Amino acid sequence: MKHATGWAMAIGILTFATTDVASEGDPTRRATRLEALGLDASSGFSITSYTVESGVYYRWRIESDGLEEYKLLAPGLFRESWIDQVVIDDREVKPFGLHAVEFDDEGAIDIWFMPIRPGIYEYYVEGLETQGFSGAFTVQ
Repeated sequence: MKHATGWAMAIGILTFATTDVASEGDPTRRATRLEALGLDASSGFSITSYTVESGVYYRWRIESDGLEEYKLLAPGLFRESWIDQVVIDDREVKPFGLHAVEFDDEGAIDIWFMPIRPGIYEYYVEGLETQGFSGAFTVQ
């Protein structure tokens, strides 16, 4: 009985220790929340510039006013990032890659991602770039 109790304690301690170490080394444990990007028919993007770090996990919320249909593209950023998930109305999509997100109505989309390669990456609404719907991510 003493051996069984000793083994149980040892396994419990090892499990706790490895779980603690694993969570410290897991960059997706907690996302850094970026300021939400608003898409407004009268003024364009609420934010035209983000600065982020390579290897850091982020949540990017994009909110549409619903007055127009918006197809937001960020092909370079999405290509040079690991996309963990896209959340729409509490439904998660685990994509292999991402090219664009599109809004037909008012709502929000959350993109959980980790940029990999430093650079400057544009994001824009196709066809509305000259009306305030263009911006850039600087990945350091």
